[in-house]
Parts: sequence; structure tokens; C-alpha cells
Amino acid sequence: MDAARILAHGVSSITVGAAYHRARDVTPHGRSRVTFRHDGVHFPLDGHFDGLRLVPPVREGADERPLRALRDETRALGVPLHGWGVFLHNTTLGLANPDVTQENCFGDRAAPADLCPSHPDVRAYAIALGRAIARQGMDSVVAESLHFGTFGHGYHHERSFVQLGAAAEFALGLCFCEHCRRRVPGAEAAREAASRLSASVLDGAPPTEEIPDVLAEFARARTPIVTSLAAEVAEAVAAEGSRLTFIDLTGAMKGYADGLPAGAPAAADAWRVGIDPAALAGAVPSYAVLCYAREAARIGEDVAAYRAALGTATELRAVLRPGHPDTASAEHLAAKVEAARASGADTVDFYQYGLAPLPVLDRIGAHRRP
Repeated sequence: MDAARILAHGVSSITVGAAYHRARDVTPHGRSRVTFRHDGVHFPLDGHFDGLRLVPPVREGADERPLRALRDETRALGVPLHGWGVFLHNTTLGLANPDVTQENCFGDRAAPADLCPSHPDVRAYAIALGRAIARQGMDSVVAESLHFGTFGHGYHHERSFVQLGAAAEFALGLCFCEHCRRRVPGAEAAREAASRLSASVLDGAPPTEEIPDVLAEFARARTPIVTSLAAEVAEAVAAEGSRLTFIDLTGAMKGYADGLPAGAPAAADAWRVGIDPAALAGAVPSYAVLCYAREAARIGEDVAAYRAALGTATELRAVLRPGHPDTASAEHLAAKVEAARASGADTVDFYQYGLAPLPVLDRIGAHRRP
């Protein structure tokens, strides 16, 4: 990776993928124009996971320590380097260890990519992964998927010819494994309600959009699980001289496909994946929100809601997409950057260098040039 080339687009820091998940990406200016990515880490294990049941795959080339090389390059340039890790979304580990994945209301382990944050082995793995990324010399560890998963993203080739509706899809994404049933109040009642609702729609009843109160209450009761795990990972990262940035993906849940999120601000729906922004404000030093929206006003609304929930002590980072499907021009991007900052974002980040054409990346720095 050429750090200087990235910085030429008008950014002041770099976040590199240290631990990633399976994906097939269109990479317009990459060595390959379409890239297949695997689960795994891009650094040697070096004993970081000794004694643990869950050990991440190590990607080809990791022994050459590419992250350390990039760390040396960015230090020479005086630029911060952050390590991005995908934590609880790992198909390889889930397929090899089905019992650590989320269990739906029918008892099915049908989401192999979603590791359950209630499971002790998963929690130990997440803490070790955070520590291992920090030890690569990163200024911060950026944690993606450090929370419960959703039904719509549990695998990578999914088919459904049933119109589930929002309520049944939500119900099918809830975890009722033994550890969740033990830790979350009202689990049995929620499981019965989820199975009744889902079975009704699968049997041909019309779908419904309204989530029953018993399921909403169960989902909200899961937030201490995510908060405590994030706090434990943040503590481990801090012990290595780094800091944790927690990614809240609710904005992507609402606007990923088309940049047209609807309804309440993302902060109001974070409970659906076990996230309580106000509680996390005391657990993590930095918080990133995915502002996947076309309208600057919507970005301002979302950022303001998160700032109100987090208070002023926690760093708030707004993540924007500089191109399709959210952004049409440099002026459009500049307006959204201004909306995020005016609404309380401390920092604006841009997703993602490898996935955007070079002319799109040029939009980032265009408004700063004379």
C-alpha cells in the first residue's frame, strides 16, 4: 500500500484492514479489478490467541508483516494509522464452530457468519483480536461488528422468496442460544413470540412491519452484553497503548443499498443489534457512525442524535461514502462534511479507498484546493 498516494486525496490519516471477512469486491484501481477477500488477519498470530478455542485464519503474506511496514511508512510521514478489525462476523470460524454462532427462535444455527457476543469463547476471541491489532503499532483499533448480527446479513449467498416483512425479519435475526437465554431477561417469552410470528408469515400470513413489544424489550435487554464486551475490548486495547473506536452500523442498516434511510435517526434504532450509544459513551473513547445518506440534512440529523446520546466526552467520527450511491459531486460531498461537523462530529472519515474510483476519491480534497 502506498500511503503517500492515499494521502494525496486530501485525507490526514489512514485506516487499514487488519482483520477482515469474506467478500467479493469491485476494486476499480486495484491490482485485480474484482477482488475476492477471505476471513482472516493480515499479521502473524505471534501467540496472541494461545489457549483460546477460536483462532482466526492467517492470510497469505501475513508473515511479511505488511501492517508493520505500513506503520513505519506512516510514521515517517507523520500520519496516524488505525487498524480496522471485523470482530464477530466470521464465516470460517462460524462454520467450524456452529455452537458459537447465533441460534434463532427455531433452534437453527443458520447464520454461520454471526458469532454471538454472549458466548464466552467469542468474548475471549474478541478481546484477543483487539489486543493483537493494537500490538501492530496502531494508533487506534477500529472495531466493526462488535455486537449482535441481523438476519439479512448472516451469510453471503442468501435466498428468500417469502415476503417476511420487517417484524419477522427482525425476529429471525434474534439469538436465543443458551448463553443469551441465561443472560437476557424474558428470553423464553421472546423466543416463543418470535417463533409464532415467524412461523405465521412462513405459513402464508401477511407480513407485518410492527415489532411486538416483547421482542423489542428482549432486544433492548441485550445491550449490556454489547456494552460490557466493548468495554473489555477497549480495556485490552488501552493496555497495549492504543484506543478503541466502536463502529455503530445502524446507519448502514438503514441506508446501505440506496443512501435513502427513512424513519427515526439511526441512534434511535441501534438497540436492534444490542447497541446503547449512551451506555457505550462511558465504555469506549471513540465512536464511529455510518452516515450512508444522500441528503446533508439527514446526515446532520443522525450525527446530532448520536452526539446527544454520547455527550461531549466521547470522540464522534462520521463515516461518509464519497461516491455511489450517496454522493454525486465534490460540492455534494463538501455539503455533507459540513453538515456532519456542524452537528457535532469531531472527525469525518471516508469509506472506502479500494472500492471507489480515483475520480471519486478526488472529491475528498477538492473543496480544500484553491
